[in-house]
Amino acid sequence: MKFLVDAHLPFGLVKWLIERGHDAIHTSELPQKNKTEDAEIIQISVEQDRIVVSKDEDFYKHFILKGKPSKILLLTMGNIINKELISLFEENIEQIEHDLQQNKIVELSNDSVTVHF
Repeated sequence: MKFLVDAHLPFGLVKWLIERGHDAIHTSELPQKNKTEDAEIIQISVEQDRIVVSKDEDFYKHFILKGKPSKILLLTMGNIINKELISLFEENIEQIEHDLQQNKIVELSNDSVTVHF
């Protein structure tokens, strides 16, 4: 899978996804770095077929209104330390991968993985 990880998430998540065999980039690697506008993130995700990984519900709202980006992994666990975030991914990555293969929006919270579309 191909991921685009938003600015408010650690670069360590990108490294972890790559180690897991995924193609992942962070907004800090884009030309405008972490100041990249949501519209450009959406455009890149569509052009490169990347799943947007973000805590920003604006991507979810944009999907509801315009059908883009094509896929979103919405993180709703609030503020946690990076180690706990990676731990949540480790515990749930197989379910996340499965759900993202068949659905458009998947939510990861502290205690569940939920499919929205």
